[in-house]
Amino acid sequence: MKQKIAICLIFALLMTFLCACNGVDIGASAEGSTVETGNGGEPENNNTPAVGEGSGDNDMGIKQTGLTEAVPAAYTKAAAEQGSVVRLDYESEDYVRDGAAITKTAYVYTPYGYDENDTETRYNILYLMHGWGGRAGEYFDFTATKNMFDNLIANGDIPPIIIVSATFYNENSSTDFSSSIEEFRAFHQDFENHLMPAVEGKYHTYAESTSPEDLKASRDHRAFGGFSLGSVTTWLQFCYDYDYIHYFLPMSGSCWYYGTYGDFRFKDNVDFIEQLVKNENLDERGYFIYHAVGTEDAVKSQSINMADEMLSRDIFTPDHYVFYQKDGGYHDFNAVQEYLYNALPLFFRDAE
Repeated sequence: MKQKIAICLIFALLMTFLCACNGVDIGASAEGSTVETGNGGEPENNNTPAVGEGSGDNDMGIKQTGLTEAVPAAYTKAAAEQGSVVRLDYESEDYVRDGAAITKTAYVYTPYGYDENDTETRYNILYLMHGWGGRAGEYFDFTATKNMFDNLIANGDIPPIIIVSATFYNENSSTDFSSSIEEFRAFHQDFENHLMPAVEGKYHTYAESTSPEDLKASRDHRAFGGFSLGSVTTWLQFCYDYDYIHYFLPMSGSCWYYGTYGDFRFKDNVDFIEQLVKNENLDERGYFIYHAVGTEDAVKSQSINMADEMLSRDIFTPDHYVFYQKDGGYHDFNAVQEYLYNALPLFFRDAE
């Protein structure tokens, strides 16, 4: 009996995050139909925060909780003015194992009109992280999502932006679940010491140089988001790299600074975040978290429980934290596209 239970638990865990590495190109369907995934193994939680009944509007004119708006069909079509995606290889270290020198890869989107010879024009930058078993460049593999970035810029919903689709894996990584946890827990070191300097030393962001001081000074022009285990990575980026990043987009996942899958320790993690905000004067310095999940997401309960704990604290005002859900949304890239569509127009409003 114990062996059967163990097998069931392992199978449930695998199904929970399967879609993070088996996405379907939602741009391939003329109707843009939703691709559903398995129900996963995490128990459902019906204690959903009251949708649309948060603690009032924030400075950006939205409620603290609510439902996301659907992506207009036109935004998933090819734009007349299209950005470009290129591969960027960079040198890093194997932080999980022996610290050996390694080469890692990221893919970089530059908006239409980007000119490498124009050193006067500066761009905000968004880093994105995949889920379990994912890969660098994954966000640009979905045609509709790439088209949406182009159309958001072309229609003036967001300013021209550089977007980086990175990975917490490297050439030595195993992609099994426990190894993946080790990799994303160490990713902030790669981000600080290698990825960010490699990207922003080449592309024209607001960082005057790649020194830690200049990267920190440009934090208002930098965002980080991720889906599934990439969402967990995003929360850890807040915990470790708040000096470098102002805007955060965790999509379907909670903070695992303390605990891990199945041992989420919501109160301990929110206690840590609250103390961090106080200790580092982040209310004054500014930060914004757009937290999102689908109402039919197989692992929605960890996001909902995290949101419940965040919303119970007065310190997390609507100007700093909002929680939105996709009605009928599953744990898939259709939902991710909608979260990006809703969140990105709210980013970089504090940038000067």
